[in-house]
Amino acid sequence: MNGEPQIQAIEHKMEALISAEPDLFLVEVKIKPTNNIKVFIDGDQGISIEKLVQFNRKLYKDLEEGGMYPNGDFSLEVSSPGLDEPLKLHRQYLKNIGRFVEVIENDGTKKEGKLVSATEGQIVIEEIKGKGKKMETVQHTISVENIKTTKIQIKF
Repeated sequence: MNGEPQIQAIEHKMEALISAEPDLFLVEVKIKPTNNIKVFIDGDQGISIEKLVQFNRKLYKDLEEGGMYPNGDFSLEVSSPGLDEPLKLHRQYLKNIGRFVEVIENDGTKKEGKLVSATEGQIVIEEIKGKGKKMETVQHTISVENIKTTKIQIKF
């Protein structure tokens, strides 16, 4: 079976499962050639492990009963996207305003700073340059179409 129709079918099933909870949203579905299915769900206020387990069980049962994978030849992981997963949706940018991010643009340029705003078309990050009296804050406005990846950075 081709991966794209499978991904769309699983996306449809997952969206139906989370439709009762408007603060949750589907981020991405990935299927490896070994039929390892990874479903990433997030929420405006995050998502609990208990909810992820519930959705995993419901989707697993749905896939098993639907016969998409005869003989149960698949594995399923339902999780929230971890810090190693780049932001993909506008809703994820909104959720992460105030956090530090690393943005890599299509031309390879890297910018780091605090995400201060996000619209459908662009994001603004605030970078602090220099130290002490020479410290200055620079704002970078980056068009969404110029973003290759954006990842959350943990600052200690």
